[in-house]
Amino acid sequence: MTHSGGCFCGAIRYEVTDKPMLKAQCHCRACQHFTGGAPNLFMVLPKDGFRYTQGSPSTYQRPDHEARVTREFCGACGTHLTSRRPGLEAVILKIGTLDDPSTYKAPKMSIYVAEAQAFHHIPDDLPAFDGYPQMG
Repeated sequence: MTHSGGCFCGAIRYEVTDKPMLKAQCHCRACQHFTGGAPNLFMVLPKDGFRYTQGSPSTYQRPDHEARVTREFCGACGTHLTSRRPGLEAVILKIGTLDDPSTYKAPKMSIYVAEAQAFHHIPDDLPAFDGYPQMG
């Protein structure tokens, strides 16, 4: 199944051609900055299952952090599209950039809940982790 998406102004478009490896919501402070205060809904995709089809994103790495996550965003409208973590051969896609976000359905876990704000909603039946859980 193929999904498409892009930035708010339409300058950047992408295509997803693989199933997500993980669907989650993150409550860490960095994600709160990027979302404007809410948790970040995302899915992790195999690197080969994601490609830009129009435009090229601008990138940002915070220079004072050891693990320099690369944030990819539209240089025109500022929409944050993806993140790429060192050592992770995958793309972390922001759900709100999908043309049809309903295809995401729901997160399978909440991470970094130790940094969550009191106004963040974490469903009672959703597995929640203070940090990033050990996988595999």
